[in-house]
Amino acid sequence: MNISILTPAGPDSKAGNRATALRWQQLLEEAGHRVTVETHYPEVPTDLLIALHAWRSAEAIQRFHTEWPEKPLIVALTGTDIYHHQYEYPDATHASMAAASVLIGLHDLVAKDIPESFRHKLLTLRQSAAKPAVRGGSRPESGRFNICVIGHLRSEKDSLRAARASRLLPEESAITVSCAGKPHNDQWRERALKENRENPRFHWLGELEKTQLENLMAVSSLMVISSVMEGGANVVSEACRAGLPILASDIPGNRGLLGEHYPGYYPVKDEAALARLMRKAETEPEFLAELAACVNKLAETFTPERERQSLEQALALALAAVNPAA
Repeated sequence: MNISILTPAGPDSKAGNRATALRWQQLLEEAGHRVTVETHYPEVPTDLLIALHAWRSAEAIQRFHTEWPEKPLIVALTGTDIYHHQYEYPDATHASMAAASVLIGLHDLVAKDIPESFRHKLLTLRQSAAKPAVRGGSRPESGRFNICVIGHLRSEKDSLRAARASRLLPEESAITVSCAGKPHNDQWRERALKENRENPRFHWLGELEKTQLENLMAVSSLMVISSVMEGGANVVSEACRAGLPILASDIPGNRGLLGEHYPGYYPVKDEAALARLMRKAETEPEFLAELAACVNKLAETFTPERERQSLEQALALALAAVNPAA
């Protein structure tokens, strides 16, 4: 098939939507399809459109649905679609869900958070990550217990929560928090620089390349994922594939990937609770080992092979939806 993937994130962006679009392009091309990634409505006719982001791509989704009602349309729901835009902009967001032949959700609990009338269209897909060259935690630094935070610095990620938690640790703790990510705006840049100046346990590394991120995970004993909303963060996939233990905010987007019984959750925005878990991981080897066992068990659910199978299933369902007699 000729497939167009639409993403609001431009060619130079390292945003999650862009990375997802490029990864899906590669996986679908490996399956024999011809795939282009677009940032605007595709002017060349396509057999099937995959739109990332129900609200940001709403205009293109409606145009495609109007011009090509007989063609399959897949809409991938992001965290901001599910937990913000469908409440802030319900008409446009829900119109995109209505137009879709298939909806893709990126964690196991998405169905609970979208209108019941759209749940029959929903397919859950776990974003994959390649197996890294070095395992997480395989190169610890003597005298330090390194914790990493990876992702763009913005409000949805609550990016400095681990840094604030580190301020509450006892003096004898060897924990340092390293944050890698591009600031969303100048305000976030100033926040990161201020924390870097004032907090001796915190290091802001800026935006890193893939090999640098793998090295950061290799010297880290733990990752913190502190988001207040997530559609299914790919960094969870990366940590699990690297075997790097995770402490995560207790939100559906994390529970939907790590599972209801994962032992590393803390209440959203609660730096005191996070600090206690960070200290527990540092001082109780059995707790850290329990976290590691959980992420290692989950690693097989985040393979490229699994994600490609889910994409092919989405294509088949979308084709069946527009041509049920076939």
